Amino acid sequence: MKRPNEPSESRAGEEGLIPRHGGYRNLKTFQLAEMIYDVTVRFCERFIDPRSRTHDQMVQAARSGRQNIAEGSMDSATSKKIELKLTGVARGSLEELRLDYEDYLRQRGLPKWEPGHPVLVRFRARRCANLDQFRAWVAEEVVRGKEDTDEHRRPRTDSKVRSGVGVGPCPSVFVANGVLSLLNLCIHLLKRQMEAQAAAFEKEGGFTERLYRRRTQARRDRRD
Repeated sequence: MKRPNEPSESRAGEEGLIPRHGGYRNLKTFQLAEMIYDVTVRFCERFIDPRSRTHDQMVQAARSGRQNIAEGSMDSATSKKIELKLTGVARGSLEELRLDYEDYLRQRGLPKWEPGHPVLVRFRARRCANLDQFRAWVAEEVVRGKEDTDEHRRPRTDSKVRSGVGVGPCPSVFVANGVLSLLNLCIHLLKRQMEAQAAAFEKEGGFTERLYRRRTQARRDRRD
């Protein structure tokens, strides 16, 4: 006799056929992409002409990165192929966004910092997890930049110099370079995520393959 709280055979079978999925909020790539999206919306509101195509393109690319990571995770239960495809779309969108930020700096004669730049070293050490933490970091660096430049916005050469910015307190430089640092990490992690998804699909197949194995096993059980 089946106990009241005991799952039925069909329910247990369903859980095996459709694996756990949709836990995208726990993915580091989703968390990074969401912060990139939030910061990009604010960046475009402040520094990009709202009537320009660049404004819409940057916001849409950032949103696409976040949304496709989430949708890929949700679709993973029934199609590993779609999951892999959507993760690739997310990566492509963020690659496009990275180019837009690089264009912003280059076309305005603003510096694009190398990973070892003192400001970016401090940024990575902060491990910002949301928009508010990112904005707090920018505010601190702007203040630090003012302390490290003289009244003519030239870098000081005495012992008070700490940031190594050398361009004066221009907030958009901090924001763009900070987002580029986040994008580099997120795109790298998405590449690894896609490799893991491809390996899992090659080894285990998708929903169709699981369904075939389940039906084959059911026929064998009936014969036994």
